[in-house]
Amino acid sequence: MIDLNDQGIIRKIDASCMIDHLIGFPQQCSEAVELGKGFENPWSNNQLQKIVIAGMGGSAIGGDILRSYLSDKIDLPIYVNRNYTLPMFVDKDTLLFVVSYSGNTEETITSFEHGREKGARIVIVTSGGIIEDLALREDLPLIRIPKGLPPRASLGYLFFPLLTVLERLGLIDGQDSDISETITLLQELCNSYRIEVDISMNKAKDMAINIYGKLPIIYGVNDYTDAVAFRWKGQFNENSKTFASYNILPELDHNEVVGWKTLRHLTKDFLIIFLRCKDDLDRVKMRINITGSLIAEDVSDVFEVWSEGNSRLARIFSLIYLGDFISYYLSILNNIDPTPVKVIDRLKKELGG
Repeated sequence: MIDLNDQGIIRKIDASCMIDHLIGFPQQCSEAVELGKGFENPWSNNQLQKIVIAGMGGSAIGGDILRSYLSDKIDLPIYVNRNYTLPMFVDKDTLLFVVSYSGNTEETITSFEHGREKGARIVIVTSGGIIEDLALREDLPLIRIPKGLPPRASLGYLFFPLLTVLERLGLIDGQDSDISETITLLQELCNSYRIEVDISMNKAKDMAINIYGKLPIIYGVNDYTDAVAFRWKGQFNENSKTFASYNILPELDHNEVVGWKTLRHLTKDFLIIFLRCKDDLDRVKMRINITGSLIAEDVSDVFEVWSEGNSRLARIFSLIYLGDFISYYLSILNNIDPTPVKVIDRLKKELGG
């Protein structure tokens, strides 16, 4: 196994320097907040009735986190749209965030066109491309974010402007205190997860070693850590180049929990990760304990990973950041540069994109 205490080996494998994006994430979040604060409301009448975030892949995950984070903080429904078309309910009373890091995502461009046809109130978040051109041509609100990052390494730019725009529109209460705590905590965690920190004191390195050679299954909780579990799954896929799966409590206790009793020659190499948070309902906490005990004998191991922080926002991002680092160190153990996603590039080429 590759030695995760050997900084030279890590940097050699990480030829595209994904570590720099990870280390810069707290600062990215701070910059993203300021970008969102630059939003000026162009509408005299704010009678909004629903919020839709249109995006794909790394550009959509900010919407998932927004929906989960605001589940008990906003009285408007939030829907994340990953498709070429928009739902029929989108209309002139819909706030439509069109989010594409590259600005050239074909599904998102089509969603934008549908949104214009339906008269939705559109806010665009992008680093450039066709979508930026459309925003400028149509004189639509545009939040321009920095170029040059992999979309999945741009989460700060793809989440915090959305949150700040909702605050500036008066749809949610002030977020300054929670945002400040979140960024401070991220910087502290960064200092704990850096490649210079020994395995014995580095939770991300230690967890990556435990996952190495296994298939990780991430379990989150509906409206609390569901989006985080999805993020972990995607980061294992794209950074670590490994298969992963996720599911959500309490729903998985009504189906998936039964599915571990066959194919044990395969499931013995599966590893369960429960994402834990003190926000979880008491009944859900009981379900996690019972579910873990029921499937423990059918899998390689069962881990619990607890969030950190006081505010719900800080706790969500503490788990996201840990997952990002774990997936990074797992890519090193797999001896694979975490940045390139050649299969996705090939798929886009085959599609003519």
